[in-house]
Amino acid sequence: MESVAARAKTGVAVLYRRWPRKDDLVMAAIAHYGRRHPVDIPDTGSLRGDMLALLSTISEGRTGFTTIVSAAFSGLLASSGLTPAEVRTRLIDNRPLWSQQVYRRAHERGEIDLGSVPEAVLAMPFDLMRHDLLMTLKPIPAERIRSIVDDLFLPLITGAAGTRVSRESKSHDHVEKRSV
Repeated sequence: MESVAARAKTGVAVLYRRWPRKDDLVMAAIAHYGRRHPVDIPDTGSLRGDMLALLSTISEGRTGFTTIVSAAFSGLLASSGLTPAEVRTRLIDNRPLWSQQVYRRAHERGEIDLGSVPEAVLAMPFDLMRHDLLMTLKPIPAERIRSIVDDLFLPLITGAAGTRVSRESKSHDHVEKRSV
């Protein structure tokens, strides 16, 4: 707190009035960075193009930030008693997720049915990207981004509705056969 106060040319007491604990200040600094460095949401005309562009933009623009946050994260977790998921929720709680706009447009174009795609599938590309960034502290290679989108995400997104329907059909067929 002393070094922050010195850099801000203020007193430590002033900081503690606004941020009662060090982890409150760290969370505020992380949120401030996110607001000052927004990620542009692409509109390429296709879900695949949007996802490739968005994941690439995030990878290129957030690697340095991820490295800094990772260094502070263990202290933040120990000080706050929060889990990484709880910290993430606090940081993104009051702002839209990057993916919401991309998925909404894909739904409007008829590429996906948001009502039938599980939340875990929608979160998966970003969870994998976050994992890669945290594990390597380096930008994600383009071929890895393509693999996340083409080999994992798109097959799940396009098969999610069909799988649900086929399960219901199989279950329904089974019931009909038993009743005959």
